[in-house]
Amino acid sequence: MSETVYTVESDAYLTAALARLRTGLPTLAPAWFDTLPRHLPRAWFSDRRRPDWEAALAALPHVADACIDARQGFCLRAAGGLAAAAEARVRTALEALTPWRKGPFSIFGIEVDAEWRSDLKWNRVAPHLPELTGRRVLDVGCGNGYYAWRLWGAGAGFVLGLDPAALAVMQFRALWRYAHDAPVVVLPLPSAALAQPLAAFDLALSMGVIYHRRDPLAHLRELRGALVGGGQLVLETLVVRGEKPLLPAARYARMRNVWVVPSPGLVRAWLGQTGFDDVRLLDVSATTTAEQRSTAWMPYESLAECLDADDPSRTVEGYPAPLRAVFMATAR
Repeated sequence: MSETVYTVESDAYLTAALARLRTGLPTLAPAWFDTLPRHLPRAWFSDRRRPDWEAALAALPHVADACIDARQGFCLRAAGGLAAAAEARVRTALEALTPWRKGPFSIFGIEVDAEWRSDLKWNRVAPHLPELTGRRVLDVGCGNGYYAWRLWGAGAGFVLGLDPAALAVMQFRALWRYAHDAPVVVLPLPSAALAQPLAAFDLALSMGVIYHRRDPLAHLRELRGALVGGGQLVLETLVVRGEKPLLPAARYARMRNVWVVPSPGLVRAWLGQTGFDDVRLLDVSATTTAEQRSTAWMPYESLAECLDADDPSRTVEGYPAPLRAVFMATAR
């Protein structure tokens, strides 16, 4: 049997997603679309698990009366319900796409309890969001699109999510196939795809990304370039108390590529240096095992295994346990 070769030209999802993006955001410069192929991660085409993921997606049943309600959570339902055989096919497909990192999702009555209770973070952020009706929103590092759906449910006119993790985008695809013409798209792209200033979005979110970037200022410049003047940024990051940033020697809470854990004051300075004003600290919360934990849908190590068993205020490396801050700023 010949091996399936995936290319930009043969990728039906990319074709459909980009077509919806062009329609939903006609102000995006055509030249930007030409740059996207070089930013697509190699894993999107070469991940050895992709044939299995594609098979799982192909096995999902057609549901003519499917509808999504993302106002109070994410709920995908069929008006007439699903037959037992169809529901079993859905469950099998969703299980083939584990681990689910962000959620929760209710999918035809199947409760996908992801590692992260992303609804808790949404509840901390949502009260501070500007009026979203008709707004163009960018979510960088969006994972499987949980927040993108919630933003749409809150009234956004169009939401574009970017995430280089192939499995996360596959999970989004499993839901998107039932979304009909919902103005939500997730592309398998890193934030480097924003190197060309777009000036196309009214609101941008970057949650849990900046500390993974070697150059945090470059990331903030990408976000500033994506926004229109007066547009707003929601930035969520790990922080440390006090004024001295933490520079992990190797790993932080078992995470690779955590280059810097800034202080809130340093984040404010970064934002000021990269074209943002009116910086506000909205929330500071310790991450707990009620919000991040192992589940049947993510049956691997989670936060509990990253903390010192004798002192949960410290990571296994001896650093302060995860503390997350949410900032909002306005593009000048």
